[in-house]
Amino acid sequence: MSSMESGLLRKYASDAGGLRAARHGPHGHSASARTAHSMSASALRKKSDASLVRKVPFAPLRPLLANLQEVFLGTKLAVLFPAVPLAIAARYAHFGQVWVFALSLLGLIPLAERVSFLTEQIAIYTGPTVGGLLNATCGNATELIIALFALMQGKIEVVKCSLLGSVLSNLLLVLGTSLFCGGIVNLGVDQPYDRKQADVSTGLLILGVLCQSLPLMLRYAVGAGEHSVAADTTGLDLSRACSIVMLLAYVAYLFFQLKTHTQLFEPQEIDEDGEDQEEAVIGFGSGLFWLAFKTVLIAILSEFVVGTIEPTSQSWGLSVSFISIILLPIVGNAAEHAGAIIFALKNKLDITLGVALGSATQISMFVVPLSVIVAWIAGIQMDLDFKLVETGSLFVSVIVTSFTLQDGTSHYLKGILLLLCYIVIGACFFVTRQPSSHANGNGAGMAVPSGTWNAQVA
Repeated sequence: MSSMESGLLRKYASDAGGLRAARHGPHGHSASARTAHSMSASALRKKSDASLVRKVPFAPLRPLLANLQEVFLGTKLAVLFPAVPLAIAARYAHFGQVWVFALSLLGLIPLAERVSFLTEQIAIYTGPTVGGLLNATCGNATELIIALFALMQGKIEVVKCSLLGSVLSNLLLVLGTSLFCGGIVNLGVDQPYDRKQADVSTGLLILGVLCQSLPLMLRYAVGAGEHSVAADTTGLDLSRACSIVMLLAYVAYLFFQLKTHTQLFEPQEIDEDGEDQEEAVIGFGSGLFWLAFKTVLIAILSEFVVGTIEPTSQSWGLSVSFISIILLPIVGNAAEHAGAIIFALKNKLDITLGVALGSATQISMFVVPLSVIVAWIAGIQMDLDFKLVETGSLFVSVIVTSFTLQDGTSHYLKGILLLLCYIVIGACFFVTRQPSSHANGNGAGMAVPSGTWNAQVA
């Protein structure tokens, strides 16, 4: 076992019942075990070398330099940080919108990983409940910020496609690649995982698909004359009601995960006995400052991405839906996705499933309905009608993933099947082109009269 993996898993210690893990922060807080989400991102971190900092002759400057070293150089993705200032320079020096888009995407990769790191550092001080809530809300900060910026600019199609792509990417691409690579490396070795966590996540995902399917089915039922609606805004009202239900289900899921059934979301293996004291490498105040700073950078780059996605689409000859569904989700979660694959290679599938299914659940049951509610507050008519191909792809993906994980063991063929599903869906969106009337979200997600529904269905 590598020293990195040993360091990660040494943080878990069994209590008297053998079900719960415990760790203690620097102020004596009892904290729950780290989530699979944060463990996945930590697989790309590296221990900072403090020898250079100690050689600085001016002693008061050493703590600041050590802090900067942890925040910026404590990751293997530090090589991508120059893309952040380059993207800002390209934007204001008018280098070209394609350059701004590409550099912004690259810059988002290390920033997303650092937000996960800082959230985990803050969680050491706050205790298990607040720490779990931080992970539950900041785990997909990049996707959430991109969605909000696109929403405020009226690009409802970009919002829907990017969020749909995040779910598809986690369920098919990340999980498929992890199961395939893990199966190839561990040929002839059992690859078990806890089905209970997978069952909880897939159940929530099926509820999410139902809520997103109802506005679509209602629109087609009205168009076919099978049903009528009381008002033109019925579809929009239904979407908002379903969004509230989804958020309530997500709150129940958090209570289930953080309070009543925490043992289902902790790794079942502990490689080393004994309890390990985890210490924060940066202070609480510093963690909050850097978390705010990194979030601002993510917001800036997200605005650049949203503002340049259409010119990039025309320049590259790709549809906006393909870029939003395929490219944006891959970049936004590249760090944790790589971590999930690393743990699959080491035959630790509970962590891999926690990352892939946890992220998909968070996007589907939290970010999607939150976007609808925020749009409602802002007076923007966004609904849950993701259209036929998109909703059908999501439904089939959830069902395929659920059946793939039903027996509690894995092999490389399961990974191949999930990857092939993702390739076929990607090919479908590659050949599709959005009608010009929907390019900026015009009419997408809007409440429309039943006559317009008839025209759309026809």
